[in-house]
Amino acid sequence: MQGDRRGGRLRGWLLDGGTERAARHSGPGGRPPEDRHHPWWKVMCLTGVDYFSTLGYQPGIAALAAGALAPVATLVLVLVTLLGALPVYRRVAVESPHGEGSIAMLVRLLSYWPGKLFVLVLLGFAATDFIITITLSAADATAHIDENPFWPSGLKGHEVLLTLLLVALLGAVFLKGFGEAIGIAVVLVAVYLGLNAVVIADALWRVVTHPSAVGDWTNALSTGHGDPLLVVGLSLLVFPKLALGLSGFETGVAVMPHIRGDRADSEDRPLGRIRGARRLLTTAAATMSVFLITSSVTTTVLIPPEAFQPGGPANGRALAYLAHQHLGGVFGTVYDLSTIGILWFAGASAMAGLLNLVPRYLPRYGMAPTWARAVRPLVLVFTTVAFVITVVFSASVDAQGGAYATGVLVLITSAATAVTLAARRRRQRGRTYAFGTIALIFVYTTVANVVERPDGVKIAACFIGGMILVSVLSRLMRAYELRVDHVELDPTAARMIDERATRRIRLIAHEPERRDPAEYRAKLAQTMADNDFPDDSDVIFVEVHVTDPSDFETELPVRGSVAHDSYPVLSLTGSSVPTALAALLLEIRDRSRRRPHIYFEWSEGGPGRNLLRYLAFGQGAIASVTREILRRQEPDPRRRPHVHAG
Repeated sequence: MQGDRRGGRLRGWLLDGGTERAARHSGPGGRPPEDRHHPWWKVMCLTGVDYFSTLGYQPGIAALAAGALAPVATLVLVLVTLLGALPVYRRVAVESPHGEGSIAMLVRLLSYWPGKLFVLVLLGFAATDFIITITLSAADATAHIDENPFWPSGLKGHEVLLTLLLVALLGAVFLKGFGEAIGIAVVLVAVYLGLNAVVIADALWRVVTHPSAVGDWTNALSTGHGDPLLVVGLSLLVFPKLALGLSGFETGVAVMPHIRGDRADSEDRPLGRIRGARRLLTTAAATMSVFLITSSVTTTVLIPPEAFQPGGPANGRALAYLAHQHLGGVFGTVYDLSTIGILWFAGASAMAGLLNLVPRYLPRYGMAPTWARAVRPLVLVFTTVAFVITVVFSASVDAQGGAYATGVLVLITSAATAVTLAARRRRQRGRTYAFGTIALIFVYTTVANVVERPDGVKIAACFIGGMILVSVLSRLMRAYELRVDHVELDPTAARMIDERATRRIRLIAHEPERRDPAEYRAKLAQTMADNDFPDDSDVIFVEVHVTDPSDFETELPVRGSVAHDSYPVLSLTGSSVPTALAALLLEIRDRSRRRPHIYFEWSEGGPGRNLLRYLAFGQGAIASVTREILRRQEPDPRRRPHVHAG
């Protein structure tokens, strides 16, 4: 008994924050209570731990990829950020203010099973981006720990174990709560950007006061690349390698529900939240652009090229190298600690994105268990996956870089495509051309990255395949759930039920064809003969129109009418016939306090074929599936509606 109580408390703690519907989910993916909204700049810090943390390695990547061209290549990255990614995501913030992101914009273009498959593919790339962000950032933090001169040599060589510890600490923060994560992010971002400002300001002063260093850089640039057009062309070719500097935009819109809006905001028109999100995106992009350009110039000019090579002291940590060289070991160690902290917590932005996307899509589509709406079980699942990835890649930053860049670029490309199509639908010709050009740039960048580092697509394919497999199994396991959010009766339907509340309520499941009087008359005569009930019973025909059978959780509108002045009809619209009928029967029972009777014909064909029809098209095996849904929803036979088949 004591063990049961402990198990019950553990289950309650795990599922705390999850509710029956994703829209009410209290984690990063739902609508938080009013007291859990935060100013936009605090939410920016949460998304910024990923975005700003790229300063830890971006200057080194640029120098290694472009050499003396690094500042010019970084300028191209900044221009693409400010003129490409930023306008795209400012538009995404307007189009999906509830945190759905660009995925929701593209999903609106597709329906039925192709739409759901498309969602799974995009979510697979998103999972690649976010999970690899967690593991790569923790591995990079471990690398910075190992490179610090004060770190004991006896503790080096345990990169995997240390990275696993950092990932576990990140998971523990989110098990504690989302508010705690924002508080930590604000402190880390403030300290990290402040220290970077000191390092870069000192470096800029050294550049200004040592013109010979600038002369050496310009001579190297002119000697190797004398033609300005060649410089620009080579910078464009190098640009895909710098794409890691574009991370953070998708999570910036994913956590929009946690931005504090105006008092006049409503769920339909959250104008204050949208304005805050656009400020978040613009401020983050502008801040990062300044740091990227200044850091690239100073590191390229002041650090010898050989120091950037693999194994060199500036490889992957150029600004940390300058901090130790110019400001001393104590300051350099403080800088290392701040870098380690923000790299470790960079995964918080990714975790927040995952906790938003998974509850918003997969449970609603029946492609994840119902507990996937709760924060803590998901945190445990994502942390476990991050453990596996860390072990598989031996906590190597380089081995995970391709997958990270692939995930980032696919999401940005999908966002650019989504806003282009949205502008085209609104007949905004200028915006269509502008966003279309941006989309083409990101398509080129994505293709170039995939060609150079195909391992990223292979890793993403594993995530996509795993997500599809889990989704199919979950859909099969949840096939007999009651998949209706809410039953809404119109006045005529409500009156029909209320008028029969004192008598026996009989419903006939009817699949209409001609809808003429003869059809209704024949159906009534056949049902009476098959089930042997008297002619004086009040009977209501029930007709279900299946809209999108790939949907899982839907609302059920019920419209009442009288066909040919003689036959009462309830018309239902839902994703499957058995689910709609079961939900209606339970609604009638609760409303009338009587157990209704429903009459079916047995479906023609084998049971296996009919079950497949139900799973794929929402029809087939209607009588048996309706009864099974009712049995699972109402375990007490004395309260369960009656199901008759003849």
